[in-house]
Amino acid sequence: MPRSGAEARRRLQQAALELYRELGFEQTTTAEIAARAGVNERTFFRHFPDKREVLFDGEADMRAALTREIADAPDGLRPFDVLLRAFRTAGRILEDNRSFCEPRLKIIAVTPALRERDLAKAAWLTEGVAEALRQRGVPDRLAGLAAHTGWAAFHQAAQDWIDDPSQGLDAHLARAFDDLHALSGTVPPAQARSDSR
Repeated sequence: MPRSGAEARRRLQQAALELYRELGFEQTTTAEIAARAGVNERTFFRHFPDKREVLFDGEADMRAALTREIADAPDGLRPFDVLLRAFRTAGRILEDNRSFCEPRLKIIAVTPALRERDLAKAAWLTEGVAEALRQRGVPDRLAGLAAHTGWAAFHQAAQDWIDDPSQGLDAHLARAFDDLHALSGTVPPAQARSDSR
């Protein structure tokens, strides 16, 4: 039986991951998760409001880490450089929890209800990043665009890291941001043709 709240929470998350992989998300009940974790169902609901939230625990910590890094970044950095610093911090959180992150992403990918929740959580995180950029003086429209673009690059890097663990997440993240810089400096072929007429 788990002795502490943190231990019970961790065991509930592990039990949920196992059951979602074995039975599928829709077929798994909170009672089954609690039983697998060695706690009662009331304990489950003390930690999580529903069975979806087991997979999204830590989002508030992630948002806080991102916004803190943006606020603490040195003056004079361009928004993308500020974001890269912030997402590197978020990346370390993921790397420390790879054994949870990898199966979590796979379960979300095949479960429509979880993909919907993932999109809602991503929007909440992105808005926090945009607001932190606004607090640094980045104009509203640009803060929103930078936050969405930065989040997309982070998401791509995380998926690349899951697919190719031979490199750390930081390397994948640096490449994603390099790709963004390259894209912004590239003239699309169709535009180049029309400009030369």
